[in-house]
This record gives sequence, structure tokens and C-alpha cells, in this order.
Amino acid sequence: MGIAEGAEPLREGVRVESTADVDDRAVIGPGTTVWHLAQIREHAEIGAECIIGRGAYIGPGVRLGSRVKLQNHALVYEPAVLEDGVFVGPAAVLTNDLYPRSVDVDGTLKRGDDWHARGVTLRRGCSIGGRAVLVAGVTVGRWALVAAGAVVHRDVPDFALVAGVPARRIKWVGRAGEPLEAAGADRWRCPRTGEEYVEADGTLTPADETP
Repeated sequence: MGIAEGAEPLREGVRVESTADVDDRAVIGPGTTVWHLAQIREHAEIGAECIIGRGAYIGPGVRLGSRVKLQNHALVYEPAVLEDGVFVGPAAVLTNDLYPRSVDVDGTLKRGDDWHARGVTLRRGCSIGGRAVLVAGVTVGRWALVAAGAVVHRDVPDFALVAGVPARRIKWVGRAGEPLEAAGADRWRCPRTGEEYVEADGTLTPADETP
């Protein structure tokens, strides 16, 4: 994960703008910047060299790896986990309740003990486009790309590019983020880096990771 375990709540080298609201019990790694009006709740863990954009929200106990970028007004609700190198675009929302209600069936206001939070998991290097919505409990695979405005209601495979409402895979992408080009039977190539990938049973794997 790359999370700064055991770090002091505000370590030397962390930049927090004066209008940001950072709970004293949050853990923030060195080199991280928290911009204006962002809110970081209690027991959140943020790794090194992260950027938390203006107005972004990080819920209690949310865990971010290192070099994660949350763009302006991104909302990350507990207990989400974001691994190293994840990008979350502006106004994207990571939800945590499959069956949201303000009140219970008897009309009383629901409290924290009345429901079970299910966090979104974002694997290493993946990117979430602006205004995308990720439904509680989904996992987005390594280096995958969720298009702007997509609604993700099921897991996204590694290296998949998904778009639409509901989101569906439309292409494969490489670690550089660009759509891959066909390079033979069940093989794909990144036009920028030349890296090759192998497709099998609906999954994609870098050629250098295959047996």
C-alpha cells in the first residue's frame, strides 16, 4: 500500500492550507499537500507525496497509498482503500451504502449503527474520470481507467477502460493510460511504450508477467 504506518498525524514536510479541515487523528505522509477547503476525517491514513485537491473529502478510516491524486471536490467515503498511484478526477464520488435511506421504516432518523458501510477499492495506478460515480463495494483493477461521468456498479478488471451508465468495458489500456492496439491473436501493444499484453479469459496481463 505504501501508507505511512506509524507516522505522526502531521509530519514535517506536509503542506496543509489554512482553510483545510484536517482531524488531529489523521495520519499524513511526508510530501503530501492538502489544498483549501479539503476535509480529512479522523483516523484517515494518507501516504507520501499525495495531492488532496480543493474541497475534497476523505472519510473516517479511509486509506490512501503514496502519490495518490484527489482532484477538486472528489468525495471518498469510508472505508475506501486507494492503493499507490491512484488518480481520482474532479467531483468523482466513491459511495459506501448500497441501500441508502435517511430514515428507517418506522420513520426515525437512521444512525451509524443502522447500516453497514461498504468501501470502494481502487487498485494500484488506476484512474477515475471526473464526475464518475462508483457504487459501494466495487473494486477497480490495476491501471484501469474509468471514463468521465461513468457509473460503475460492478468490478472493473485490470487494464480495462470502462465508460457509460452503467459502465461497460470498451477497450483495454496500458500502464501509460492510452488505449492498446492489436498485436496479433490475443495480444495487445501500447502505442507509447511498446509494452505488450496478453488477453485470456476476459483478463489482460502484461506479457512480462505471464508464465
